[in-house]
Amino acid sequence: MQNDIEALFENKPPAYTEEHFRLFQKFKAALNAGEVRAAEPDAESASGWRVNGWVKKGILLGFRMGGVVDMSVNVSRQPFFDKATYPVRAFTAESGVRIVPGGSSVRDGCFIGRGVTCMPPMYINAGAYVGDGTMVDSHALVGSCAQIGRNCHISAASQIGGVLEPVGALPVIVEDDVLIGGNCGLYEGVVVKKRAVLGTGTILNASTPVYDLVRGTVYKATESQPLVIPEEAVVVAGSRAVSSGPGKEWGISLYTPVIVKYRDSKTDARIQLEDLLR
Repeated sequence: MQNDIEALFENKPPAYTEEHFRLFQKFKAALNAGEVRAAEPDAESASGWRVNGWVKKGILLGFRMGGVVDMSVNVSRQPFFDKATYPVRAFTAESGVRIVPGGSSVRDGCFIGRGVTCMPPMYINAGAYVGDGTMVDSHALVGSCAQIGRNCHISAASQIGGVLEPVGALPVIVEDDVLIGGNCGLYEGVVVKKRAVLGTGTILNASTPVYDLVRGTVYKATESQPLVIPEEAVVVAGSRAVSSGPGKEWGISLYTPVIVKYRDSKTDARIQLEDLLR
């Protein structure tokens, strides 16, 4: 399938045939089943992950192939128009996914594990992967190709930005048992390792360094490696003073994420109540 997807992506035909659409449906079914992923664990990589560019090509191919169609349940009351290749993801009670009533949307072409809870309104885009037992809370976004592990909590209004283009760029990764606090933002291929905790309002991206007060080091993204938050780190929003020029004279500080501790029994006790909501 990889060779067929890449060939069709690189060589656009004058018109897409039934065979092409069958190929895409097969590919999308594999995404839904978690059999193919936009990124996957790789022990040989410094970040622990590698991107599967051909999968991203397949997702982009779906946008290229699909025409805009009417997807409205009631076009006069609530019109929806989108690509025919990416309807709303179909679930049944046997899927083992809780989708609480109130306006959430899960796009076709993403893996949603058993025991996932979707609190309204939230949105999961095509190409995403959400592991078993994870909660996606109200007003949260899981962007295209973002990879979320098992038993995570994506709190209200958090934005997990995906990275669909360029195809070689690693999407945002959140590993198992991570707590993302409310109003957090993860962008530009950030990797959050297992059991980390992000305090409310923490923003992580490729251009903001993270200061580790415990280990006395600074974590940064480079041209070849993403920003990686260590396992069990507890990260909060902080600031650092501008040390020269007008910024120093004016007393200006810049936003920076700060690792203030690593998880301990006290941290675990504060967040264990979330299991009652699952």
